[in-house]
Amino acid sequence: MDTDITNATEYRNLPLALLTESTTNPRRIFEESGLQELAETIRSQGVLSPLLVRPLNERSFEIVFGARRYRAAQMAEAETVPVRIKQMSDAEVLEAQLIENLQRRDVHPMEEAQGFKALLDLEEPKYSIEQIAAKVGKAPAYVAQRLKLTELGEAAVEAFYREEIGVGHALLLAKLPADRQEEALKACFREDWSASADRKAKRILLPVRNLQVWVEQNVLLILKDAPFDKRDAHLVAIAGSCVDCPKRTGHNKLLFSDLGKQDACTDPSCHQAKVDAHLAKTIAAKPKLVQISTAYGKPEEGSSVLPRSQYVAIQEEKPKDKGEAKRPQFKTCKFTTEAIVADGEGKGEIHKVCANPACPVHHQKKQPSKPDASFKARQEKERREAAIANTTGIRILAAITAAVPVRLMKRDLLFVTERLAAVLDENRLTVIARQHGIKKAKDSDSITKLFLAYLRRAEESALGSVLVELTIVLSATRSNSANVLRDAAAAYKVNTDAIALTVKQEFAAKEKARTQKKAPANTAAAKLKKTA
Repeated sequence: MDTDITNATEYRNLPLALLTESTTNPRRIFEESGLQELAETIRSQGVLSPLLVRPLNERSFEIVFGARRYRAAQMAEAETVPVRIKQMSDAEVLEAQLIENLQRRDVHPMEEAQGFKALLDLEEPKYSIEQIAAKVGKAPAYVAQRLKLTELGEAAVEAFYREEIGVGHALLLAKLPADRQEEALKACFREDWSASADRKAKRILLPVRNLQVWVEQNVLLILKDAPFDKRDAHLVAIAGSCVDCPKRTGHNKLLFSDLGKQDACTDPSCHQAKVDAHLAKTIAAKPKLVQISTAYGKPEEGSSVLPRSQYVAIQEEKPKDKGEAKRPQFKTCKFTTEAIVADGEGKGEIHKVCANPACPVHHQKKQPSKPDASFKARQEKERREAAIANTTGIRILAAITAAVPVRLMKRDLLFVTERLAAVLDENRLTVIARQHGIKKAKDSDSITKLFLAYLRRAEESALGSVLVELTIVLSATRSNSANVLRDAAAAYKVNTDAIALTVKQEFAAKEKARTQKKAPANTAAAKLKKTA
């Protein structure tokens, strides 16, 4: 077959043997089932749309786009395919491939990112992010975020291609330093033991918002809150100034447009090194500066750092009311001095403190070792009232759940109860579990696993009661518990006054029995003392 090119652009049928796939084609994923369907179409109708190719030499052509049709034609054992031959530069090929693939819905974001990267890396012509965005009809921020995907670690890329994480998770991970990506990838999931029959946890993908919160709490460090001078290029020489650092979110506003005007550091290790250097520099300049710890626990032996128990931090903001104004931390004294946080939260920050144990304002004398009778009686009364209120609440909750009718199917009830139980902390879940006779047999037992196992065995009526019970307890953690319990009692027509009265009577009876038990022992001791 004659393959000489006479025009800059022409159409022909070329043998498959003369065609080679482009190494710059951003498409890397070809679904086998889709190729099989296309191959069947080619067997019956042929290739309907020509492939775009460019000549490498007289007997070889590179596929610019149409690799999928080419592979399907091979599967269909076609001899030739229609092509459009066009002389194109490397830049024109990349541009054509990128635009062609962006018009397809099934293109993977990683393939898209690799295409943008290939265009950006061209020596001639040179492209900027804004120029690429204009070519493909996307916003510059979109292109910048896709380009960042090329910096994903291997583990994250594999998870992305396997569809274990979504594009939102991948974009967040790509913004992080390489040494934090693997840790952040684990934060994308939670382990679910509720449906485990083989004692293996099922990994469940969490929403992107959960990962965002994790990143904000563990990686992003707001620079305006940093204790050191962000412009100091000599604080840590190897790091230079924060103003010029490419790892600062403000350095790439297209990539971190979601942060708004906030400027944050994405390298916790570098940030910590600057905090340590700032601390050392400040102490060297002011050797007598008081050093304090905001962490819990005792400092190392011989340390000059004062623990929390040996100083009072003076609050800078004004008190909200007269009651708050009376508190020691809102008062100043003649011993008030500056101190630097040498350990714990806020390391490197300067605070005003009183560390003089003789100060009558901030270090008042401790209570006598033996509290007086009235103080002890008041403590006992408060403990008793708290116990009565707690028991009354549990009784009212039990009465409410007993009044819950069966409405939903067991499948629905199990689904909702399992997820509500997973939200509660262990202490509150333990209270509910005891209501249903569930207790740990040994310390290593998990109350969550025991409770979920009980739910899977329970009847619909029991699940309905547990559903209301969990809802009430969960609501009580987010608002006034007494109001939540009162509203629930009203909805299910539970007589709270009667329950409260019964609990008080029970506590009074126990107190009376305890008092009577102590009386004979006290009498015997008095007689023995008198005889002696």
